[in-house]
Amino acid sequence: MKTFPALLAVLLLAPVTGFAQQSAQALPEWEQLTQQQREQLIAPVRERWNSSTQDKRHHMLDHAARWQSMTPAERERARHGERRWRDMPPERREQARALFEHMRTLPEAERKAMVERWKAMTPEQRKAWMDANPPREPRRER
Repeated sequence: MKTFPALLAVLLLAPVTGFAQQSAQALPEWEQLTQQQREQLIAPVRERWNSSTQDKRHHMLDHAARWQSMTPAERERARHGERRWRDMPPERREQARALFEHMRTLPEAERKAMVERWKAMTPEQRKAWMDANPPREPRRER
């Protein structure tokens, strides 16, 4: 399975127990890891895969394929975006979700105009916009 290493790379962003004491040292390439170290890294992925629905498994493979096709700069932007989302207050997440859902249906010129309008809105205007354009139910947070 060619996309499995990319999926593993995505999941390795979280700290892995067993390597904590080695964090100050440079860690070896995958090929130099012991079988036990590889198993430690793969076990959480196996668990998540086995407990997932078929739709979620397809999503995981698609995500891994996209990750594998990204350049290092694109991967860093993705990590940065994930950190921004994780640290965002729930109210801002709801606004971002609603704005994204609305803007994804617009042509590029209208998207740019909407971004400028959004930036110029007062908090009251944003609330009114949110009331008129609520986001769908949020996906379960990971």
